[in-house]
Amino acid sequence: MERRLDEMTLQGSPVVANCAMNRERTLRSYGRELGIDVLAEIGGGWLDLCCGAGRALAEAAVRRPGARITGVDLAGRFLPAASAVRLVTASVAEWAPDGPYGLITCVHGLHYVGDKLGVLARAASWLSADGLLVANFDAASVRLADGSSGEAPDRSPSRAPGGRRVAAALRAAGFRYDGRRQRISLRGRREVRLPFRYLGADDQAGPNYTGQPAVDSFYEPFQ
Repeated sequence: MERRLDEMTLQGSPVVANCAMNRERTLRSYGRELGIDVLAEIGGGWLDLCCGAGRALAEAAVRRPGARITGVDLAGRFLPAASAVRLVTASVAEWAPDGPYGLITCVHGLHYVGDKLGVLARAASWLSADGLLVANFDAASVRLADGSSGEAPDRSPSRAPGGRRVAAALRAAGFRYDGRRQRISLRGRREVRLPFRYLGADDQAGPNYTGQPAVDSFYEPFQ
C-alpha cells in the first residue's frame, strides 16, 4: 500500500535529501538536460529551483556579470559562490520569489517534490512576460486517486498512472511536455489552475527513469 506523506514529513525523507542526483552539475550540463542555452536566456534573471550545490550558478555569474541569479535548494549544501548569486535554503513547494525571472529551471528536482503540479503552476506565475520555464518532469510519477488516467492501469486504481490525463491538462494550460525526454517548458508568465487536488506523496516509489529513487505524487481530479 502506498504512503501519502504530507510536505513536512516528506522533507525529512532520505530520498528527498538525495545527494547523488547531480548536486554538483555544471552549467554545461543544463544544456544537455534541458535543451537550452542558459546564458542566452538570463537577461531577465535566472532562478534555479533545486539547484544542488550551486556550481552552475556561480559559473553563470562569472560569465554574465551583473545578472540576477538565484538558487533554491532544500538541502542547503552550497559551494562558495560569487557574491552576485543568491542561494536560498528552502523547499520549492513553499518558497516564492519577490519578483519575476526571465529564466526558471529545475534539473531533476521535481522528482523529489511532493506537489509537483503545484510547483509548476506557481513557477509559471514567477516568469517575466516573455520568460522561459523549463524542467525535467516525469508524468508517470503523478498518480490519480480515481484511476481515471486514460491509460490501461498496470497497478491498483489508487496508483493509476496519470500520464496522459496530466499531460493533456498541462498542455491545455500552455505548457509543452516532451514525454520522450521527460521535459516540460512554458514561455511567458501566466496564472495556471490545474484540475487536480494534491493528496500527498510516496517516497518509497522506487527508481524512476533516471535510475535514482524518486517520489510519486497523488492527486484527486476535480472539475
